[in-house]
Amino acid sequence: MNTIEKFDSHVMGTYGRCGIVLEKGSGRTAADENGKKYIDFGSGIGVNCLGYCDEDWADAVCAQVRSIQHTSNYYYTRVQADFAEKLSEVTGYGRMFFGNSGAEANECAIKIARKYSFDKYSTKERCNIITLTDSFHGRTVTTLSATGQDAFHNYFFPFTEGFINVKANDIDDLRAKLDGGVCAVMFEFIQGEGGVNVLDGDFVREIFRLCAENDVLTIADEVQTGAGRTGTFLTSEQFGVKPDITTLAKGVAGGVPVGICLAGEKCGDVLTKGTHGSTFGGNPLACAGGLAVISKVGNPSFLAEVKEKGDYFKKKLMEIPEVSGVDGMGLMMGVSFKTRSAAEVFAACHEKGLLVLTAKTKLRLLPPLNITYNEIDEGIEILRSVLV
Repeated sequence: MNTIEKFDSHVMGTYGRCGIVLEKGSGRTAADENGKKYIDFGSGIGVNCLGYCDEDWADAVCAQVRSIQHTSNYYYTRVQADFAEKLSEVTGYGRMFFGNSGAEANECAIKIARKYSFDKYSTKERCNIITLTDSFHGRTVTTLSATGQDAFHNYFFPFTEGFINVKANDIDDLRAKLDGGVCAVMFEFIQGEGGVNVLDGDFVREIFRLCAENDVLTIADEVQTGAGRTGTFLTSEQFGVKPDITTLAKGVAGGVPVGICLAGEKCGDVLTKGTHGSTFGGNPLACAGGLAVISKVGNPSFLAEVKEKGDYFKKKLMEIPEVSGVDGMGLMMGVSFKTRSAAEVFAACHEKGLLVLTAKTKLRLLPPLNITYNEIDEGIEILRSVLV
């Protein structure tokens, strides 16, 4: 029985997997069990922000494995304290909660928003959270309820109440629905799973203006856009705003599961003893990986290179005749085609040794942040050959 047959005979079929068995990786290149190499333009959906087995990252995680791999949250660890301090330095947030995934980070944000409102206004009725159409916030029942895509609202009834969808970039719809029953507005600056859609600056500013006027919290889901993906550590920096709450996951620990809910002064002390928790939250391995990531990604010169590489990527992509447009920021891109379907291109790229992603009708590219210009050129030549 080969690897795929063995896997499929035991594991639930919840993913549409490709017929590739990845065995090892180095830098920005992965290899399957037959030795075929793949340039990676997907980085595990943005997780491997430093590529495969970055030497400094691997040394940090391995050293932590040989020191202490887990404690419960009855106790403190130095690596968790150091990671929290570094995150505060690069993000400007004073308080945070550690979990294990983006969905957990978003669940924490939802709980903070509802408890903030309940504590201050002493009513259960001020509990609604506005989210946007085409948003994606996770796979738990509550974060699926928050997700503004009808395709996900099936099977698992009843869904969690208290979420109101507003059309992305529709200021009038936002104004009409932000009433006295709303405690928070939750959004992605760039909708990843929804199609790599960038929010308009005017719409973002109106979210913050209305929320400030009505004591409504702002929650930025930066699970995919955070940790340097768009050329600043947080994408909010490029919009000139600071949300009350920001959630992170994916690339922030470089490949070890982590979820982080960052809270500002207004709501940093809302969750108290016993109101939230996570057995694995703040795991020492994740914190060690996160420290290694921040030591590189938190560097302004590194982030400037991410922006420059993103500009170069877009220029090279737009030179391909079949490409009709490139959306996104930094090294988060959604590529549209004139005649080809993203699904078709996705499969053809894999055949030729290029790992890519899709987001609705677009090819989605989330390459490692330390990808070289030569690797960009090599991968784009593969894409060009597919599109001829």
